[in-house]
Amino acid sequence: MDIRALYAQMGISAQVLDFADTVLAGLQERFARIDAVAEFNQAKVTAAMQKNRLAAMHFNLSSGYGYNDDGRDNLERVYADCFHTQAALVRPQITCGTHALALALGANLLPGDELLSPVGAPYDTLEEVIGIRPSIGSLKEYGVSYRQVDLLSDGSFDYENIRRAINDKTKVITIQRSKGYATRPSFSVGQIGELIAFCKQCKPDVICMVDNCYGEFVDTIEPSDVGADMVVGSLIKNPGGGLAPTGGYICGTERCIERCAYRLNAPGLGKEVGANLGLLTAFYQGLFLAPTVVAGALKGAVFAAACYEKLGFRVVPGSKEARNDIIQAVELGSREGMVAFCSGIQAAAPVDSYVTPEPWPMPGYDSDVIMAAGAFVQGSSIELSADGPIRPPYAVYFQGGLTWYHAKLGILMSLEKMHQAGLIELQ
Repeated sequence: MDIRALYAQMGISAQVLDFADTVLAGLQERFARIDAVAEFNQAKVTAAMQKNRLAAMHFNLSSGYGYNDDGRDNLERVYADCFHTQAALVRPQITCGTHALALALGANLLPGDELLSPVGAPYDTLEEVIGIRPSIGSLKEYGVSYRQVDLLSDGSFDYENIRRAINDKTKVITIQRSKGYATRPSFSVGQIGELIAFCKQCKPDVICMVDNCYGEFVDTIEPSDVGADMVVGSLIKNPGGGLAPTGGYICGTERCIERCAYRLNAPGLGKEVGANLGLLTAFYQGLFLAPTVVAGALKGAVFAAACYEKLGFRVVPGSKEARNDIIQAVELGSREGMVAFCSGIQAAAPVDSYVTPEPWPMPGYDSDVIMAAGAFVQGSSIELSADGPIRPPYAVYFQGGLTWYHAKLGILMSLEKMHQAGLIELQ
């Protein structure tokens, strides 16, 4: 049986396969560039593990307080070397990306300080962390003020108003690398470096934090290479390589990380406590696999962009544009389009493929959200997934795929569902 026959058994029509083959014929050069970045990052990660003399003993389980956990401490040294920072905090006790960001902000902002976002509104789940939407325990409730400077109409930084916004109270500047649930371009590491340099010029002692979610290993450099004091992310996204079952990381200056550890655990305890609970093998091996897993996800994103661009939909970024994260936004123009697309992604999943995704009021969001994610790890968006808020312009955000071939299958199934619903015509 050949692959087309197997795809046919899975419900993908010859018409969809022919369309996909036409698109793929023009992507080989893009794929080769993605592979070159993955090769560099694979060497970088391996070198960090070798430098820190990773050994089988570092996989040992710790429980209780987690005192003298050399495997945990060594993992943080490996992360610090990968991200070229002074220190790192990598823990299963950090439950998600939002938690990691809240931890980093809460640890480094005190009552009377001000947080500034020079890249417009933050991701939805941070609104309650900051206090834009009232919530118990928000930064606002603890006396931290917030200010933002919106991007210019072309998606670039409004440097003039950023300069005006930075004042004596400005303590932390938060920069969201990925687009989140917006249709602006994600920022390159180079752009982030220029913004950080400008902010430091305005106020040399300001702390610059980068929300690095979805961006790790997309490039050969990270925001910490261009001046970020903290880079923050989730282990069930890029750096966990699909193996980490939970966890988050913060890499940065010794002072910032020390404060984060005290905030996570308790003053006086800091990094000395926190059991690994037997998860270190998955954390180490996931990081080892991350460069190639991210490469597969990037190929899937480029393929998705090229397919839906050819069909006349607006995609961000475009199929020929540089990639700064693994997320591909596709503006489908209707609720029906979002449901059909997500149904295709769900149908391609190894887990819960028989489930039909439906929009629902997900905690932390102000609109109903549809999510397709038949994942081995709940909520893991380095695995094949697609989601988006049910609101204009009805954009769906596709990401992940632990392998390129699974990402490809997801896009094929999305095209099939869209075609069956009469929402696209394949030429």
